[in-house]
Amino acid sequence: MARADGEACVQVFFIRSGKLIGREYFILEGTEEEADQEVLAEFVKQFYAQAAFVPNTVLLPEELAEAKIISQWLKERKSGQKVEITVPHQDVNRELVEMAAENAVETLNALRTRWEADKNRQTVALTEIQEALNLSEPPNRIECYDISTTQGVASVGSMVVFEQGTPNKKLYRRFNIKSVLGQDDFASMEEVLTRRFRRWRTAYEAEKDVGKKPDPAFAILPDLLLVDGGKGQLSRAVAVLESYNLLDRVPIAALAEKEDELYIPGQHASITLERHSQGLYLLQRIRDEAHRFAITAHRKRRGQQGLASRLDVIPGIGPARRKALLNAFGSIEGIKQAPAEKIAEIKGITMELAQNIKLQLE
Repeated sequence: MARADGEACVQVFFIRSGKLIGREYFILEGTEEEADQEVLAEFVKQFYAQAAFVPNTVLLPEELAEAKIISQWLKERKSGQKVEITVPHQDVNRELVEMAAENAVETLNALRTRWEADKNRQTVALTEIQEALNLSEPPNRIECYDISTTQGVASVGSMVVFEQGTPNKKLYRRFNIKSVLGQDDFASMEEVLTRRFRRWRTAYEAEKDVGKKPDPAFAILPDLLLVDGGKGQLSRAVAVLESYNLLDRVPIAALAEKEDELYIPGQHASITLERHSQGLYLLQRIRDEAHRFAITAHRKRRGQQGLASRLDVIPGIGPARRKALLNAFGSIEGIKQAPAEKIAEIKGITMELAQNIKLQLE
């Protein structure tokens, strides 16, 4: 992995029977606030969440704090077969890891040279979006929203923010859906946007009070509000803006995934940007980032609910003790592997309760 100015390049080598059979690189943006371990751990999870094949061994350049948890998750993805996550310190495996790191540096340098030669690409993209949507100025702050759910369970809404055409991950927010029963993406989108603009109004009021600091993610209105979906999602979003008297202040569009068509209020026909235009490419990136962030948050929420349900049925385990156990051991598997004596070191857990926890989780 190589890093520079908030961007990271991860080079993946595919090895079979000791031979390099393929390679691929991935660019991660907005990583300036994260340590190398965090970037690497998040990449491994995202990569193997989508990979069709999980290998027996994953070689990494450095240790991960979550290595055991990720290894257990990969084992489940591999139908129970053990997956080893290791950091080689010598022999041919170490050479492969070092070669991948060198390739990552070369790739990132080459890409940065290309990006520097095309500094105006974001400006071009924003201008194309401005013209396509007939905006008064380029949309320097674009917010995009998406919903992720599994049959109405643990539904989550995502908010991603792009400024000057690049992601500002410090302003990303997620919303656990509270008011919608079952799977209803339209109602979920309405809830998310209602909460977003309610917080804008709260932030606006807070600015008048000395000493109060509003959440920067909600304090500023977007130059363009983008929702993932078609006319149905657009109509719900428009209704929310109208309820806050913001429809004349916040331009809005829906981006339908199938044909990448844009829909705006008051216009029946869709708007289509040129297939290979910078404007369409940027909108696709923003939409895909909102989708990725929603899925990640949804999986995390589902995982937390699954962990909670197994611990909640154990007598003597309430929310505080459950949280303490998961903080200490990371997962159900970690608790199962820990000796009762170690579990009993957790505040509020007696040896008798620790032994019962072990028994219940067998």
